[in-house]
Amino acid sequence: MTDVGRAGSDSVHQDGVGDPDALDRLWTPHRMAYIRGENKPTDESPGECPFCRIPSLSDEAGLIVHRGEHSYVVLNLYPYSPGHLMVCPFRHVADYAELDDDETREVATFTKQAMVVVRTVSGAHGFNIGMNQGAVAGAGIAAHLHQHVVPRWAGDQNFMPIIGQTKTLPELLTSTRALLADAW
Repeated sequence: MTDVGRAGSDSVHQDGVGDPDALDRLWTPHRMAYIRGENKPTDESPGECPFCRIPSLSDEAGLIVHRGEHSYVVLNLYPYSPGHLMVCPFRHVADYAELDDDETREVATFTKQAMVVVRTVSGAHGFNIGMNQGAVAGAGIAAHLHQHVVPRWAGDQNFMPIIGQTKTLPELLTSTRALLADAW
């Protein structure tokens, strides 16, 4: 299995030693790249910034759902929940106050449209929407503004993220991108 592997009760501990137990295990090795910061750019300048590079890719390769004149909508490579989108201006700016009026309008319009589209295709019950401004505020890539649109469902915070620190995603990102792009 490429994205998620599952081992039954005959599995052994991660280090390969220990007695089998009755626990099922859901392996999400792709998350380790994010946790370790393996794909986090060390240089967030315009030429190296992933949010500047993504628009040069095809929509499918870049996981872009929609492009506008001043901004684009892209799936988060490390989503908090299925359908987690980000609205990014094309221009490399770090702070919301640096956006011009046209960019501000389009980011706001695309954020609203992202909510409508995600609700339409997945029946999301609510959303977390926001920007982390600066590294101290939690921005993983602080040099390029991006607005998170995170769908939420009643009961979506179960034992997996709270106790197991693991998210389960029912669909590959490429399938989610196609679904959202078609609905956009």
